[in-house]
Amino acid sequence: MNNHFSSNRVVVFLLMILLLLVAGCEQDIKVETPVAEARSYTGTIVAVGDSLTAGLGVDEQFSYPSQLQERLDNDGYTFKVINAGVSGETTSGTVSRLDWIMTMKPDIVILEIGANDGLRGIDVKVPEENLIKILNYFERNNVITVLTGMQMVWNLGPEYTAEFNAIYPAIAKDHGVIFMPFFLKDVATVRALNIEDGLHPNGDGYTIIVDNLYPYVKEAIERFTNYYSDADSIEEVR
Repeated sequence: MNNHFSSNRVVVFLLMILLLLVAGCEQDIKVETPVAEARSYTGTIVAVGDSLTAGLGVDEQFSYPSQLQERLDNDGYTFKVINAGVSGETTSGTVSRLDWIMTMKPDIVILEIGANDGLRGIDVKVPEENLIKILNYFERNNVITVLTGMQMVWNLGPEYTAEFNAIYPAIAKDHGVIFMPFFLKDVATVRALNIEDGLHPNGDGYTIIVDNLYPYVKEAIERFTNYYSDADSIEEVR
């Protein structure tokens, strides 16, 4: 009986050794999951606009601000892109929230606005005056602006359409801002590049818009870099 008891003690002892060895092996092979470092940004781009900026009808990742962010990241630019688009907004709406936009501390603003003014047949003088107010505001606050032009469809009448389409290049020239002549270039009226309503781009449409917009954004970044070569000078201006 004593021999049987001794044998059990030996078995228990060996099991304990085995468990300790297994536990030790598990500790040895345990791999810590690396913590991804947060990206550090040196500048902020705020995309201001209506549903074309907000990305109506597509997942956020396919909106133009999101695709622009991805492009900038891939190319090594350290600029954060904020989507400040509001569906249904007019130029008057943008004027009313300028102070709120500045809370985002933009270094660069991409301004895409006015399509809803045109579609509603609002007197051309209204978007014209509002665009001037907006550009003056950003200029006073030392924000570099990329103005994207908008063009109306001809069924609003040739006179109204011609007057509306002319305000963007004229204002851009007067204010010396970076100007993209038509935000929806190569996308407007192309069925395969728009969602079912035929007015708002789909993901592929926004990819083309970012392709067309990108050179103007790089020009804005270059201006920013030339104007403010270090963080201290930027803070002084702000």
